This record gives sequence, C-alpha cells and structure tokens, in this order.
Amino acid sequence: MVKLTAFRKLALSLPEVTEEPHFEKISFRVKKKIFATFDEKNKRAIIKLSEIDQDLFSSAAKTIIYPVDNKWGKQGWTIIEMKSVDQKLFDEALVVAYCTVAPMKLAALVKQNDNG
Repeated sequence: MVKLTAFRKLALSLPEVTEEPHFEKISFRVKKKIFATFDEKNKRAIIKLSEIDQDLFSSAAKTIIYPVDNKWGKQGWTIIEMKSVDQKLFDEALVVAYCTVAPMKLAALVKQNDNG
C-alpha cells in the first residue's frame, strides 16, 4: 500500500515538479505537463507511460496496474491501485512516468541519479 504522503514526497523530489489541482484530483506536473494524478476518493494514481512501459508494468501486476479503459489508456495513461501496489514497484513506475513526460535534460538528471 502506498499512501499519498509517500507519493507526494517522491513526486516533489523530482526536478521541477509542481503539485496542482486537476478537477477533483491532485496532479503532479513537470513544465506544466501532467505525469501523474491522485484520486484520493478511490485511492488510485494515474500515470503517463509509453506503450512499452505500460505493457511492462501491467504485465508485472495486471490487477494492480492497468491501462485506463478508453482512448486515454491507448495513449499510455495507466491506473495504479494504491491500496494494493508495492512501494518499490510504485516508485519505479512514477519515476518512469516522470521521465516519459519531462524534457530530456530533466529526465537525464533522474536517470543519472539512478545509475550513480
């Protein structure tokens, strides 16, 4: 189980991330582009992944991480069930979502820190 405090801490530790409301959800953005939202009522995160990453994470935990069931899902938007997901898997998925949306220079900073 991943709590909002852990989600927020990791998201805001990434370069140039801001937290802003997005309708009834909380959104995390880099350079004004959303890479993740949190639906507190339903305890779900929605993150932006590439098609390949979406398939990879979904295959690891099909009932916990899966595409949004509409055209947004085909664009990489992926649901994570926060009450069931493992913290490490969530952290990896969130960082990948950030790197998917962030400008290359910012994503490179995060990837460099992961390797060092």
